[in-house]
Amino acid sequence: MSTTVHPTAPRAGAVRLGWKRGVVELKNTWRSKQSLGFTVLFPVMMLLLFASIFKGTIDFTNVKISQVYVAGIIGSSLMSTGFVGLAIGLAAERDAGMLKRLASTPMPKASFFIGKIVMVLATEMLQIIVLVALGASLFGVKVPGPSRWLTFVWVFGLGTTAATLMGITVGSVIRDAKSAPAVVNLPFVALQFISGVWITVTQLPAWLLGVAKVFPLFWICQGMRSVFLPDSFLVVEPGHSWHHATGALVLFGWCVLGFVLCMRTFRWTRD
Repeated sequence: MSTTVHPTAPRAGAVRLGWKRGVVELKNTWRSKQSLGFTVLFPVMMLLLFASIFKGTIDFTNVKISQVYVAGIIGSSLMSTGFVGLAIGLAAERDAGMLKRLASTPMPKASFFIGKIVMVLATEMLQIIVLVALGASLFGVKVPGPSRWLTFVWVFGLGTTAATLMGITVGSVIRDAKSAPAVVNLPFVALQFISGVWITVTQLPAWLLGVAKVFPLFWICQGMRSVFLPDSFLVVEPGHSWHHATGALVLFGWCVLGFVLCMRTFRWTRD
């Protein structure tokens, strides 16, 4: 008698294994109190620093500059943890031989990627809880209503997945851990300045705004502004709209591209 294997069985197994790998990744990350503390406290420090230096409101919006920083730094933290932190960490894991040891296990690449996404999602949730609490208590950011939390969920999920997969991709092509910070921090810092983290995007030249819209950080930050800022801020948004549909499509596109690139470029060892 022949046995029929359900076509979704291997996929379901990869997801379960990825979830288990994510738990392991979380334990490894959270055991390092110094690393976890820096990951959580760095965006807090940046928020307190910039909000203390730059005061007042954005013209025609009645929105405080400090409130804009809350939304921008939340978006930036997603990209920092998923892209910068993961790319650097992956290069270090490869140099230390950790990935080589994992290569001897039957774990597929997709499960490894899912594990990283789970770890990044959990870490970012901790960051966001702290930042939202500070924003509400110190800077007058209003806690969003149910409809805006729905927007938060898809921006957070798609943005984190895209950032994590691109972090794995870049971390896969970096030759050694020493060069990793320079490779990833340069584009990340540049993207911060053109994606609405530190200045309103309408201050950018048209060509630079066009460049920013190609990358996920722009749409992550705009999505977070739509969640945590009032609609009066639309006065200084491109087209006076949050462009949710476009943002979702771009972020989903980066998720697909990131997964394809991960599968093509990821290697357990340098060889």
